Amino acid sequence: MSIPFRLTDQHVLEGMTALGAIDPRFAAGLATYGQPPLRRAEEGYAALLRAIVGQQVSVYAARSIWDRVAALVNPMSPERLLAFSDEQLRACGLSNNKAKFARSLALDTAEKRIVFEALPELDDEAVIAMLTQAKGIGRWTAEIYMMFALGRPDVMPANDLGIIVAAQHFFGLRRRPDPARLLKMAEAWRPWRTVASLFLWHYRHNMPDFSDSPAAVARREAERVAKEERKAARAAAPKKPAAKKKPAKKKIAKKKKAAKKKSAPRRRS
Repeated sequence: MSIPFRLTDQHVLEGMTALGAIDPRFAAGLATYGQPPLRRAEEGYAALLRAIVGQQVSVYAARSIWDRVAALVNPMSPERLLAFSDEQLRACGLSNNKAKFARSLALDTAEKRIVFEALPELDDEAVIAMLTQAKGIGRWTAEIYMMFALGRPDVMPANDLGIIVAAQHFFGLRRRPDPARLLKMAEAWRPWRTVASLFLWHYRHNMPDFSDSPAAVARREAERVAKEERKAARAAAPKKPAAKKKPAKKKIAKKKKAAKKKSAPRRRS
């Protein structure tokens, strides 16, 4: 089954308009934060290997490790990667598990258990089933590949922490939604769940505790100034005379006992 289209910037705007009609908070978010950027990645083995490299490390660490792997395995292909040892892959910065995952993906691709050329014709669940055959490829990695490499319009990576945090704040939830709750919420966003995900990532990067955007910096500065003003007002306020501390009950009891002892008549031996 061929997908109806691959996401473009125009589709993202169309999707945000549709989401705004479903939930006015999306329309307000679009007006405040602007259109979320469309993320793209190349299709094929290298894109999925790069997703493995990026698991559970910072963006900067992932880029550095990937650059070293790409320099070693040049040109990048499953067959060429299999020619290198785990020790050589680990020397690029890959962990033991990631070196094994990279080799597993290369082997599955070389032996045609994963056929990247066939993925555009498969439905979403079939894509996930094919990709997750390889060790180290879970549902989240497969969903990210579908969104960025295949441009699928209706994917919700419900295990993504950035989306979970953004959803809690954007929708004013008391607690972070677990993946099951997030998927239930996202049912209303079909067939634009990828666009909703892109917007929630975009919103997360504009949250005051996260972003370096001018708007976020301005909010943080306003909060800092307000805090300083409250502190100055407290300092300028007339201080009340300190109340005399009442002696603790235990101390009073001890003093009474000692006084009683002193006043008690001593027995003569």
